[in-house]
Amino acid sequence: MRPDLLIRASEPLNLPSGVLCGVDEAGRGPIAGPVHAAAVILRPGCAPDGLDDSKKLSALQRGALEARIKSDALAWAVAFATVEEIDRMNILQATLLAMRRAVELLSVSPETAVFDGTHCPLLPMQRIAVVRGDARVAAISAASILAKTERDRVMDALAQDFPQYEFEQHKGYPTPAHLERLRDHGPSPHHRRSFAPVKALSCR
Repeated sequence: MRPDLLIRASEPLNLPSGVLCGVDEAGRGPIAGPVHAAAVILRPGCAPDGLDDSKKLSALQRGALEARIKSDALAWAVAFATVEEIDRMNILQATLLAMRRAVELLSVSPETAVFDGTHCPLLPMQRIAVVRGDARVAAISAASILAKTERDRVMDALAQDFPQYEFEQHKGYPTPAHLERLRDHGPSPHHRRSFAPVKALSCR
């Protein structure tokens, strides 16, 4: 879905006043596991120090920031779209679905939802997309961290049931080690059949 406003990386941030939630996802690139999204409404002037794109932070840093975000935020929510939904509707549409679910779960209704990237789900409030928003908008950075930490926990749990894939090491991303395990053992129920490396094995 096209946003109501798109702010490109070269453009200045001119976000509206009022109750604003930041939204971001984790898990678009993996070939296994769900895609998660989080929505966060930070209290004015209460953004935790050290917020950044979750990919630039260590697991220890993300864990510490997650606790602070959940403690200090005005509202937060995490949602996901399943592997079955990803395979049925494609990863972009599943990501937008997870984002919409996260915003709808917030205990406080935002006036504006600000998304990382260039796409937004359909929602009944103003929707703004910010390119590289996870590094430019504190609320999006916070959402990035919550989505990433929750998805990592899910993949760690899957690793307990499917140790042969070592999900705890790569979180479902198509690393050489993961692809080797996939070739050795075939796809698990949590692999995305619509993604090329899994689809190739499923069609044998």
